[in-house]
Amino acid sequence: MNERKTPDRRELDRSLIKGLAWTGAAKWGTQIVAWGATLVVARLLLPEHYGLVGMATIYLGLVTLFNEFGFGTAIVSLRDLSERQIAQLNTVSVLFGTASFLLSLAAARPLAAFFDAPELTAVVVAMSSAFIVAAFRTVPQAVLQRELRFGALAVIEGVQSILRALFMVGFAAAGFGYWTLVLGNVVGALLLTGMTLFVRRFRFDRPAWKEIRSAIRFSGHILGARIGWYVYSHADFAIAGRLLGKGPLGSYSLAWSTAGMPVEKVTALMSRVTPAIFSAVQSEKESLRRYLLNLTEGLALVTFPVAVGLALVADTLVPVVLGEQWLGAVVPLRLLALYATFRSIVTLLPHVVNVIGETRFGMWNAYLAAAVLPVGFIVGARWGTMGIASAWLVLHPLVTFPLYRRVFSRIELSAGRYLRSVWPAASAVLVMAAAVLAAKQLAPNGWSAGRRLALEVPVGAVVYSLALLAFHRGRLRAVRETLRLLRREP
Repeated sequence: MNERKTPDRRELDRSLIKGLAWTGAAKWGTQIVAWGATLVVARLLLPEHYGLVGMATIYLGLVTLFNEFGFGTAIVSLRDLSERQIAQLNTVSVLFGTASFLLSLAAARPLAAFFDAPELTAVVVAMSSAFIVAAFRTVPQAVLQRELRFGALAVIEGVQSILRALFMVGFAAAGFGYWTLVLGNVVGALLLTGMTLFVRRFRFDRPAWKEIRSAIRFSGHILGARIGWYVYSHADFAIAGRLLGKGPLGSYSLAWSTAGMPVEKVTALMSRVTPAIFSAVQSEKESLRRYLLNLTEGLALVTFPVAVGLALVADTLVPVVLGEQWLGAVVPLRLLALYATFRSIVTLLPHVVNVIGETRFGMWNAYLAAAVLPVGFIVGARWGTMGIASAWLVLHPLVTFPLYRRVFSRIELSAGRYLRSVWPAASAVLVMAAAVLAAKQLAPNGWSAGRRLALEVPVGAVVYSLALLAFHRGRLRAVRETLRLLRREP
C-alpha cells in the first residue's frame, strides 16, 4: 500500500478555498438555468406526472445505493489504497451496475402493481438504464476527488447541469409529459459519465478479494448507513403516495425539492470538497475541529437566510412563481424550509464519521432514524402533507443527537463551541424574520401576491446583511482576512 504525506495546513486551506470557489462558481453559475428550467417544466407538467416519477424514484434511489456500494467514499477516505486496488474496485463497480439494472428489470412490474400505476413499468426500466452508465463513472469521479481536482469536477457538473436542463425544457415543450422527467434522468447520467471519462479514465483489474477486503468492509458500512438514510429519507414519499395519493404526493414532492434546492446546492458543493480535506487530516483532532467549525459556520451563513426566507415568503412565492395549481405545497414548503436549516449543517457529520473510523456507529445511527422517522410519517399523514413535513422538523434532530455526541467525543469538541459557530447566522436570521413579518403586516391589503413578494425578498436580504454587519462585524472581518492571506502564494 502507498503511504501518503499529509499536506501542510496552508496547502490544505488553499485547496479547500479553491475547491469551494471552483465548485461554487460552477454550481451557482448554472443555478439560474436549472431553476428556470425547473419552473418551466413545473408549469408544463401536472402534479400527477411528478407523483408517478416520484413512485419510481422511491425504488430506484435504493438500488442506486447498492449500485455505488460506497466505493467512491472508500477511495477518498482510505488514503493507503494502491492503484491496483482501485483498479479492482473499478471492475467491481461495473459488475454492481450491471446487477442493479437486471434487478430493476425483474422489479418493474411488481412495483407498478403495488402502486396501481401500469405506466410505472416502462418508467422504471428506462430510468434503470442509468445504473450501468453510472457504474463506469464511480471510480474515476472518486479519483478526481482524491486528487483534489475540484476544478475539473466543477466544470463537468456545471456543463452537465445546463445541458440536462435544456433537454428537459425541450422534452416538456414537445409534450412528453412524465417522460420529460424520465429522459432527463437518463440523459443527465450519460452526459456526466461521458465527460468524467473524457477527463479521467482509470484502468480495470481482475478483483483479488483478499487485497480489497478492507475496502469492501468499509464500503459495506457506508452502504449500511446509506440504506438506513434511504429508508427514512424516502419513507415520506412512499407513505404520502400510498396514503394520500398522486396529487398530494406531487405537491409534497415539489415542496421538498423547492425547499431543499438552495440548500442541496450548497451542501453538494461542500460534499464534493470536504471529504478529501477531512481525509487528509484524519489523524489530527485540532485540524478536524477547525475545519468542521469553520465549514459549519460558512454553511449556516449561506443556507439559514435562504431556508428561513423561503419559509417566510412561501405563501406569496408559490402562486406567483409556480402557479395556483400548487397552492397545496405552501404549508409543507414552509415546514420543510425550516427543517432545511438543520439539514444543511448536519451533512458535514458523515464525512467526519467516515475519516475517524466510526462508520459502524454511523450505520447504526442511520438504522435508528430508519426505525423512528417512518413511524412519525405514518402518524403525521393523518394531518396530510403538513403532518409528514412536521415529522422531519421534530424527529430528525432528535435521532441525530447520538451521532453528534460520538463525533464531539472523538474529536474533543464541546457542544457550546459548535453552537457558537452557527450563532452569527442564527441571530441575523432572527432579525431578518422579524423584519419580513413586519413587512407582511404593513403591506396594503389590496396588494397582489407579486407585489408582496417583491417587497418581502429585498427586505429580508437587506436586513440579514445589516444584522451581520451590526452584530458580527469582527467575525466577518476575520473570515475576509483569512481568505486574503490564502490568495497569496506561499
